[in-house]
Amino acid sequence: MKEDFLNQKLQERKDQHSLRELLLPGTGIDFFSNDYLGVVKNQLLETYLLGSDQPGRPLKHGSTGSRLLAGNYSMVEEAENIISAFHQSQAGLIFNSGYDANIGLLSCIPRREDTIIYDYLSHASIRDGIRLSLAHSFSFRHNDLGDLEKKMQAASGQVFVVTESVFSMDGDMAPLAEMSALCRKFGALLIVDEAHATGVVGDRGEGLVQFLGLQQHCFARVHTFGKALGCHGAIILGSHSLRNYLINYSRPFIYTTALPESSIAAISAAYALFPSMVQQRSHIGALISQFQEADLPFERLHSNTPVQGIIVPGNERVRQLSLKLQQAGIEARAILYPTVPKGSERLRLILHAHNTPEELRHLTEELVVRN
Repeated sequence: MKEDFLNQKLQERKDQHSLRELLLPGTGIDFFSNDYLGVVKNQLLETYLLGSDQPGRPLKHGSTGSRLLAGNYSMVEEAENIISAFHQSQAGLIFNSGYDANIGLLSCIPRREDTIIYDYLSHASIRDGIRLSLAHSFSFRHNDLGDLEKKMQAASGQVFVVTESVFSMDGDMAPLAEMSALCRKFGALLIVDEAHATGVVGDRGEGLVQFLGLQQHCFARVHTFGKALGCHGAIILGSHSLRNYLINYSRPFIYTTALPESSIAAISAAYALFPSMVQQRSHIGALISQFQEADLPFERLHSNTPVQGIIVPGNERVRQLSLKLQQAGIEARAILYPTVPKGSERLRLILHAHNTPEELRHLTEELVVRN
């Protein structure tokens, strides 16, 4: 079998110093995982499930089919109801991942005559869902309300505005209150991906939309479970009509095997745990202030969330810095072009509830020494 075309593309990545490789987690201090609240590190879900009243039979690790065939069961519907109530939504539908949720939502809702306007820095899953849609689509400059309004004025059909609430690579927040006002002005429908806000933003980790009191002004919200909640899956929140429409038209929901009971039990345990983790969120806030006040020889992205970034231009330079930190006992991942625009390559640093001020001080001192 001729595979020259594969090797040619791989060589292009090697020449750009951007070839991706799978890495096993090291033994150093964790400044790279999305386990914001330490739910995974401290095995909080396992502890909760062991201490809770479980049925007399073991939880199933397979659901035996899609939700529309053999894979629906009472536990998953109960979880959807609990999560919807927590997020003050009429209804919700669980998907197998955040990627599936964004693909499933954006590929089937907008019609051919409609227009999707999305933030330029939106996650790849949002972009891929839009690409699968038949609607017209345009990006607007990151968090630029003037550019968004200009695009909305020129749009046709039903307009959908799509953004993340907390951006995964920069850690900054969308101006959701102003975006919501623009959507109401132009009759557009707002879709917000809360992946990196879930569990972290708000007094109970409810996300930015609810923290701002905008839940009644969103057409759809996506909350994912694989980050601060320490498990797997996602939910799309919205009206009963939206839920029924997704059940009938969302291909990633219709044509995939449902999550098993063991996964749903973990999701339910996470929602029982994280709202009360006030001290953990407060500790992360203190670490954010400590990091922002540190004197570093790098451009620092402004962020009030656990996602902190320092710009280290050039794939090879940022990769080498990540390697030097690893040698100093610190796990911090380099984000390379083309994942981020050329010239904005960076170390993406994640601050966790389980990180200590001393560990963070060690990190900032090494960044100065290893520059």
